[in-house]
Amino acid sequence: MQQPTAPELEILKLLWLKQPLTARELHDELVHVLGWGYSSTRKTLERMTEKGLVSFESQGHKNNYSALADKVSTLAAFAQDFASRIFELKGPVPVAMFAGSQLVNASEIAELELLLTRLAAQQKAAD
Repeated sequence: MQQPTAPELEILKLLWLKQPLTARELHDELVHVLGWGYSSTRKTLERMTEKGLVSFESQGHKNNYSALADKVSTLAAFAQDFASRIFELKGPVPVAMFAGSQLVNASEIAELELLLTRLAAQQKAAD
């Protein structure tokens, strides 16, 4: 699965908190963050569906979207990529950076720690 773009991540974060949501509901909640029109939201959702990041179920004239991308593994990949590309860290990302997050709970933080350790080991092996 491809890593989501920044706008796609905003959509996923909202879906992880409450799903399913229609394109209109997603747009209305994210318009202040994304700053674009409704047609752009719909097009982004189409691309996300093609990438396998979200799925939808049609109900009449509305599509209800749900996240397919796993929250913890997506966040771990972003954190590891950021740490290695920006800060050139070669080891695991400190899980303390997630403390106080409203997006992940305690059990998800523990899962993140395991995934980040694995990702760092894979990166080290590739170097």
